[in-house]
Amino acid sequence: MMHHMRYFLQMNRSKSVSDRLVMTILCRNEVDIIEHNIRLHSQLGVDAFLVMDNGSTDGTREKLESLKSEFDLQVIDESGVYQQAKWMKQLAIRARAKMGADWVISNDADEFWIPQDGGKSLKDYLNHRDSVVTVKRSNMLLTESALESGYHFSQASFRVGYPICYDKQAELQDDSVSMFFANISPKVIVNPKGFIKISGGNHRARHIGKWFTARQESGIRVYHYPIRSWEQFEANIQHRRELLSKGNVRMGDHYRRWVRLLDEGKLYEEFEKFIVDDNQQKVLAKKGLVVKDAIPCQLFKELFES
Repeated sequence: MMHHMRYFLQMNRSKSVSDRLVMTILCRNEVDIIEHNIRLHSQLGVDAFLVMDNGSTDGTREKLESLKSEFDLQVIDESGVYQQAKWMKQLAIRARAKMGADWVISNDADEFWIPQDGGKSLKDYLNHRDSVVTVKRSNMLLTESALESGYHFSQASFRVGYPICYDKQAELQDDSVSMFFANISPKVIVNPKGFIKISGGNHRARHIGKWFTARQESGIRVYHYPIRSWEQFEANIQHRRELLSKGNVRMGDHYRRWVRLLDEGKLYEEFEKFIVDDNQQKVLAKKGLVVKDAIPCQLFKELFES
């Protein structure tokens, strides 16, 4: 394909101010987080956003429409049954063909890609030789403050340091497992020139140049906020139950376990297990399982104060 050839022709090109970093996002009922996602990433070097909304009913779609006046933001409505890998591939191709993308971040609404050096933007870590850039991802934890009135996910300041390698069968059957501490896969940034496909939940990608230019980037970390409140968690699992009822849908074992707990009336008990109290936090920090990391919290504070 022509875009494969373009990758080889431009791989040694110097960076310029005209280079474009485009973020694609799949979302459904993410009104509590989608604006934070777009505003923060815009400040961190993302030039344009391509968002696919999968039938939101909570005001997410309206919020996206209002943000179009401030950002280079395109919205695609997709009402079909959720197909993450297929849709992310389509969005990456559209970002290349219609938005002039030099790099594409395929994102979820609950993930924030943040440089670890506060003086740099995301584009400072990228070059035209890059094919697939792999970035570590960490879960942000819920502490007791998450149960207090007025709590907002942006206040979280502890993340998982070293995850626990639970047995896969335990993730599905053992109700004592805390999925916050399970090992989670990294994410990737792709060069759309030479891009072939995205696999899974943007954990891997195929690219014509992957075997000789793929690399890991430690200067960026993805901060993941999968559970932000009881209301958000319950609504998410109700939607997952709907997806599973429609038949052949790929879904993580932990989601299947949570759907089972929802059916058994035990989902709130599961939510309470996510809360790390002060004593637990101290013990977990001593063992290196929990790390205090205020980088995203401080960025959110500065963003909305300004």
